[in-house]
Amino acid sequence: MPNKINILIVEDNMLIGAKISMLLNELGYEAAGLMPRAEDALTFLADNTPDILLLDIKLKGEMDGIQLAEAISQDKEIPVIFLTSNTDEATFNRAKATKPYAFISKPYKKLDLQRAIELTISMMDKGETLSAASTHDTKGISAILHDRIFVRYKDRMVKLFIKDIYYIEAERNYSRIFTKDKEYLLALTLKVIDEKLPKSNFLRVHRSFIINLTHIEEVGDRSIMVGRQSLPYSANQKEMLLTKMRML
Repeated sequence: MPNKINILIVEDNMLIGAKISMLLNELGYEAAGLMPRAEDALTFLADNTPDILLLDIKLKGEMDGIQLAEAISQDKEIPVIFLTSNTDEATFNRAKATKPYAFISKPYKKLDLQRAIELTISMMDKGETLSAASTHDTKGISAILHDRIFVRYKDRMVKLFIKDIYYIEAERNYSRIFTKDKEYLLALTLKVIDEKLPKSNFLRVHRSFIINLTHIEEVGDRSIMVGRQSLPYSANQKEMLLTKMRML
């Protein structure tokens, strides 16, 4: 099964938090936890790194959601979505200074939550935050980070760990990712993907294929066996291919 995107909820109203958790499950995401206080979240984050943080700005305790976002940013880069109610201008500006990926205003709808999460995922790859939010179309989102890739699968966003990718095949302006037993369609060209994947483990061996070198079973004169699939490679890439394989 694909890995669900996990989201930590920090909300001091447990009824609201439980509802958010339920909605995340309906949208195909996973609640990494529900924390009522910023201090609880910091303890959790000391040993865990969720994909996204969903933070209420107003929290009970010594720290509010904005201070929590500031504290987290000192050690980890985790995208933040703020939950807000009637926030004054000064509080909004404080929150904006932490460079969140999105805001969700209370009361919110399921669609608001879905769009905020998908917008966040679409922006993660580009290192962009709220200031760029209005410039992106969220259809067919795919984002590549240092160790994982976010893709749409059966109308839901899921994450794939890059190490689990066997090979990627070009399909016009799209690309198909193949793992051991799944296939995913990305709204990215093979060229764009090639620029973002780690060069140590991946190589574009043909105009239509990028392979994960760690999953090569054998190399023939004209083809490579990746998992159970025989793929062609360009003659001018053979030397590079063998060199990289020796370095693994």
